[in-house]
Order: sequence, then C-alpha cells, then structure tokens
Amino acid sequence: LQLHHSGRYRCQATMGLIPGWQKSALVTVVVQGVPVSGVSLAAQPPGGQVAEGDHLVLGCSVAAGTGPLSFSWHRQGSAAPLATGPRYELRAAQHWDGGRYHCTATDGDTTADSPPLWVTVL
Repeated sequence: LQLHHSGRYRCQATMGLIPGWQKSALVTVVVQGVPVSGVSLAAQPPGGQVAEGDHLVLGCSVAAGTGPLSFSWHRQGSAAPLATGPRYELRAAQHWDGGRYHCTATDGDTTADSPPLWVTVL
C-alpha cells in the first residue's frame, strides 16, 4: 500500500439468480506513513580512504521510510549542506576534502542522520 491508497471503499457483487448488484457498507482505509529510520552511509572505495586525485563516491540509504525521500550531505565544520541526492561524489579528492561526513534523509515530516564516516585523503 502507498499513502495515496487512503480513501473510502466498498465491495459490489452479484449473487447468482438474484438480479442486480449487492453493495457492502463503505469502509475507510487510512494508510499511515513510516518514519525515516536506519539511515546508512556507504563509501567506494570502502572505508572512505582515497588517494589524492582519486574518485570517491558516498551513498546514502534508509532501512525504512515512506517516500518521497530527500537526502543531503554534510561535512563537520560546514554549516550548509554540501549537496543533495542519495549520492555524493568527489571526482578528484584533495587533502582538504578529508573529514567527517554524514548524510541526512527526510520525508518532509521526519528526519534522520547516518552515523558519521571519516574520509581520509592520502
């Protein structure tokens, strides 16, 4: 089920020799959203250790949450988000890119952060 399936429903049926449709009473179905939880961060290469000039990809995912979901990327010491979306890429990592990163996922109602990952640029 999805959130847009909430609404009022009824069943209709015909019964053999009895003419016409038989209708059930209306029932109301309310689909509730699942809060965002279990946010995790993965790095490629694994562990977040990369040589200077090499490519680093960080990915953010959730274990649960009713969409649509939005993602943002943060590095310790930076007030504004670095980027949005489920992926963050450093195409040519520099020494100043090192630090503690985390991603945030939100569904508009609930927000959750991943555990931090320490990125090391060698």
